[in-house]
Amino acid sequence: MTTIHATAIVDPAAELDSTVTVGPYTLIGPHVKVGAGTTIGPHCVIEGHTTIGRDNRIFQFNSLGAIPQDKKYAGEPCELIIGERNTIREFCTFNIGSPGDAGVTRVGDDNWLMAYVHLAHDCVVGNKTIFANNSQLAGHVHVGDWVILGGFTLVHQFVKIGAHAMTALASVLLADVPPFVMCQGQPAQARSMNYEGLRRRGFSPDRIAVVKAMHKALYREGLTLQAARERIADMVKNSPESAPDLQMMLSFLDQTSPQRGIVR
Repeated sequence: MTTIHATAIVDPAAELDSTVTVGPYTLIGPHVKVGAGTTIGPHCVIEGHTTIGRDNRIFQFNSLGAIPQDKKYAGEPCELIIGERNTIREFCTFNIGSPGDAGVTRVGDDNWLMAYVHLAHDCVVGNKTIFANNSQLAGHVHVGDWVILGGFTLVHQFVKIGAHAMTALASVLLADVPPFVMCQGQPAQARSMNYEGLRRRGFSPDRIAVVKAMHKALYREGLTLQAARERIADMVKNSPESAPDLQMMLSFLDQTSPQRGIVR
């Protein structure tokens, strides 16, 4: 049987797997679905059209599925979808999406989201990310797999952060962060590539050498963004092992807004 504390209030229409645990004084609304093995701590509010997958650990004092902080929102049935095996620490706020975008705020699998993280409407977070305390994402932000956000990182609306990127403490992101880039500052500037993180994830020396070459093209040769993109495209035929990494970078640069650009 589902373990629901006597002081929790769970709407009869909510769909909770029989292995879900709900702590004291938690409130769960009628449109909430929670998968097997998920634990929800005390004093949480989970509302809206929210779907939570398997084996998540949701600590106390979280607000998940509240309406977006968007004056244009008029009660549309937008969603929050959280994947599997995520850890969500205290005082996080994840809002549902908005009709001005896909209508869904989405969190992938195996993410580690520390205290006071805010995900505004229509954010998309990939897999295996780490958001340190007080990381704050404005609306429509997209975050790739394996990204690490340092504590108090602030991300402007519509910014994209590529896979394996990393920010330092108190970084302010006003432009897109390409894959692999480490950045720091207010506003953030590119400092290096996340080489140590790549080694820990099993990248071979040859793949890391290609990441270094991409860094050189983007940041060390004084090239325009278009010229750097062309230089990276030329690397594909000479580095078959790193072709997926190169294609990921090229795809990211193709989607970067000319008005916003990338961190420099």
